[in-house]
Amino acid sequence: MSELRWDPVEREWVITATHRQDRTFKPPKDYCPFCPPRDDGVPTAVTESDFDIAVVENGFPSLQEDPPAPAVDGDDLRPVEPANGVCEVVLYTSDHEAVSSELPASKFQKLVRVWRDRYRDLGSREEVDYVYLFENKGEEMGVTLQHPHGQIYAYPFVPPTIERELASSREYHEEEGTCLFCDLVASEVAEGERVVAENDSFAAVVPFSARYAYEVHVYAKDHRPSLDDCSVDECRDLGSLLKRLLVAYDSLFGFEMPFVMATHQQPTDGTGAEYAHFHLEFYPPYRTAEKLKYLAGSELGAGTYINNKLPEEAASELGELVPERVE
Repeated sequence: MSELRWDPVEREWVITATHRQDRTFKPPKDYCPFCPPRDDGVPTAVTESDFDIAVVENGFPSLQEDPPAPAVDGDDLRPVEPANGVCEVVLYTSDHEAVSSELPASKFQKLVRVWRDRYRDLGSREEVDYVYLFENKGEEMGVTLQHPHGQIYAYPFVPPTIERELASSREYHEEEGTCLFCDLVASEVAEGERVVAENDSFAAVVPFSARYAYEVHVYAKDHRPSLDDCSVDECRDLGSLLKRLLVAYDSLFGFEMPFVMATHQQPTDGTGAEYAHFHLEFYPPYRTAEKLKYLAGSELGAGTYINNKLPEEAASELGELVPERVE
């Protein structure tokens, strides 16, 4: 059962997806649904005995192409809609034991091209307003399947965080005549104090107002509303920079850094070309090797984050761990 319920106070949609209570939870690796088919004939989500990168349907989707009717009737104050959309899983490798930061740079470059392809395909669908590419990594972030993978949600609306971001950048563009993110990344690169790594096309930066101790945003240096606007060379540069960043993250405390990775870009209806700016945001939960950042009263109840780390210090620590070149 899945449906969309409107919150008139926060003015945002909430997805109710009761069937996800029964989704696969920490199975043994020999029962992984994301591995190639098993010799004993037990099916998995893929059909090939080996693969480079694969995109499969989410077995427990929050959004569905043919969703059931809602369980309740809405009204003018509290509308209810079918949870229309698409949920996909991107499998980075057929190797269940692979460590993402140890995969070759070419893998990340291919992954970026896969993301771009899925953005184009899903974004062309009439019912889709926003294509959200993301990854939840590590049990600390609630991951229940350890096979290296990310996800794609094709929403029938623009999610609230993206909507607020677009509203800010639209207002800035109307007032200043320039893109907010273009100005931000140019300022950060010029100052250099919070830049973790960069190349010709992208810059990885600990944001000035970071909410997490080792939060990093990866911005296109030139104005690119979406991943679909990035050239072949820019996609290659993005893949290489992502590899370098993951190496730094895993080197920081000596273990695979968990995180949420979120891509922010233009809605698929074509609006926002002047002020939407493609970038990725990484939210790692660790603030020291032993201490996690928990969202508690101030963050969840009031929406005000408290960061225990100076962004400039975090950028310096991560920057020292970024390899100059990756293969």
